[in-house]
Amino acid sequence: QVELVESGGGLVQAGGSLRLSCAASGSTFRVYVMGWFRQAPGKQRELVARISRGGTTHYADSVKGRFTISRDNAKNTVYLQMNSLEFEDTAVYYCKIEVTHGGYSKLVDYWGQGTQVTVSS
Repeated sequence: QVELVESGGGLVQAGGSLRLSCAASGSTFRVYVMGWFRQAPGKQRELVARISRGGTTHYADSVKGRFTISRDNAKNTVYLQMNSLEFEDTAVYYCKIEVTHGGYSKLVDYWGQGTQVTVSS
């Protein structure tokens, strides 16, 4: 089993910045893709950004040039630096990781508990 702990959400004015963190802990697991999703009220959860174990990144068009995803493999932690925040970025942000356990090759998904990001206009 893997536990994810998110931090860094909060209230910020438009144009401001926030940095989200998501740390994974547990035993006998290896982390592959790590990502951030968000869900605004009344909307479906959507991918914000993801990063492979080797550092290849992918971003939603709406955040390109403003958000940066990074990871520390030694700490099993993923970060999301959010700059130039807009009102439309208001949502609950969730981290998601894909892991294998022990010597098994099957990928298992784990989700964080979510952290609220509110951008005031």
